[in-house]
Parts: sequence; C-alpha cells; structure tokens
Amino acid sequence: MLPWKRALGPLTALLLAATFLATPAVAAPPTATASTAVASASTAVSASSSGWNDYSCKPSAAHPRPVVLVHGTFANAIDNWLGLAPYLVNRGYCVFSLDYGQLPGVPLFYGLGPIDASAGQLAAYVDKVLAATGAAKADIVGHSQGGMMPRHYLKFLGGAAKVNALIGIAPDNHGTTLLGLTGLLRYFPGVGDLLNEKTPALADQVAGSAFLTKLNAGGDTVPGVRYTVIATRYDEVVTPYRSQFLSGPDVRNVLLQDLCPVDFSEHVAIGLIDRIAFHEVANALDPARATPTTCASAIG
Repeated sequence: MLPWKRALGPLTALLLAATFLATPAVAAPPTATASTAVASASTAVSASSSGWNDYSCKPSAAHPRPVVLVHGTFANAIDNWLGLAPYLVNRGYCVFSLDYGQLPGVPLFYGLGPIDASAGQLAAYVDKVLAATGAAKADIVGHSQGGMMPRHYLKFLGGAAKVNALIGIAPDNHGTTLLGLTGLLRYFPGVGDLLNEKTPALADQVAGSAFLTKLNAGGDTVPGVRYTVIATRYDEVVTPYRSQFLSGPDVRNVLLQDLCPVDFSEHVAIGLIDRIAFHEVANALDPARATPTTCASAIG
C-alpha cells in the first residue's frame, strides 16, 4: 500500500471520532490538566448542592418518578446537562445523571465504550437511583447516544420493568450516516477495524452496524414503556434526521420545527440550551399536565 494510503486510515478514523456525535464536552482537551479535573469536580459538587444528583431527594406526589439523564458520546454527566438538569429541578423533579462508557486512560470524555456494556452500567445506576429514592420506576431522558443506548437496557436487560418513559433528544435510534461520511469507510480498508478497537461506541452507531441491527430487530419498542423522540431538521450529526424517529405503540415523534419554525437548533444545541425542547421533555415526563409547546416556550 502506498504511504499516503496508510496514513489515510488513521486520519479518517480520527476525523470521524472528532465529529461523530460530538457534544459540548468536546471543548475540553483529552489530556486534561489537574486544574481541569478540579474544575469538573467543582461543577459536580455545585450540581449536587443545587438539588441535581442529590440522593436525599424524594419524589413528590406531583412528580413520583426520578429522572435519570443519559449523556451523549464524548460528553459526561455534568456538561451535557447544564441546561436541562436545572430546568427540571426547578420544576420539582428529582434529577440524576451518570457517566458511562469510559475507556482506559481517557478522562472526562465518556460514551466511548461498547454500547451493550454501557447499557449494563445504566442498569446498575437506575437500580441505585430507585433504591435511594424509594420509587418503583424511573423516567429516562437521553441525548444522542444517550437517547438510543437505554433501548438496549429496556429490551435486553430487564429495564422495561423499571422504566416508565424514555425520552430521546436527537437520538441515533437507527444509526447515522454522518451526512454520508460513513459510506466512505468501505474505501479505506482497516478504518472500521480501527474504530471498533479504539472507540467501539462510534462503530456501534454507524447505520447498519451489528449492534443496531440486533437492537432494532423485531421492532423499535417494548411493551409498558412510553417513548418520545425530539428531533431537529438541522441535525448535522444524526443523519438523516428522520432516522431518529421510532415506530410502535406508545411512541410520540416530535420535530421541533413543527412546534416553532424559527427554532434553528442543531445536534448540540437541542440538548444543551433549547428550552423549546426542554418544554417538550417536561410534557413527556408529565403528559397529564402538558401544555402546548410554541416559540414562546423559549422564555417559559
């Protein structure tokens, strides 16, 4: 093989890794300094002291289930939820978030390990939250991979008995083509193997992967769980955006632009700062008290 072709394989893998389902946590360098780690720990303490990740929180009669937030690829339990977690806490919910999918030697960036193993971590975390709160079931809200990965927990790890609702914000339920970039993998032998070896979660999320084929075989949903998908037509990461939607009973698929045509949020913004999306999350958590979502929800 020519030298330039040998170089293209790792380069392509790195480019995919850098763009694939990235979330705001990507702003931090992978070789974090001690001060970065201290700042992250400080943020976590602040979140806990404000009622988020507060294991003394007991669900109320109005909101009887704890909410477990599941971050996306390259993100973590704090950075991904700096907008939504306080939004829900201020509305009376007990809110919790976890880190999952850690790779050895990679600090701060999570959601990179094999997704079936990450689903096992979620299963253990939900058990921990239910034990702490005394609730019989939890609700799960996830962004990107975090909106899709819990479906493995529901379908294969007994999660359907412990979860009332799954709300996915820009979830890659049927994988992604990354605007067609994943189709280039076949032209670079070895790159797929490199993704599998170094960042298994990325390979699992490519449309047509073995993981997704198994996850979606026999139907998208399982009985007893309510599903909501909140998508944006401007998603540049999970493409085509309609691949995010689910089919089956107890499913509600929401396109933000049907609610507010001037909402231009893309993949990151919909999970981090979009209060129109947050309002739809609140509606999905408590459909009996749902109120119409409009552009005005951005200031609600």
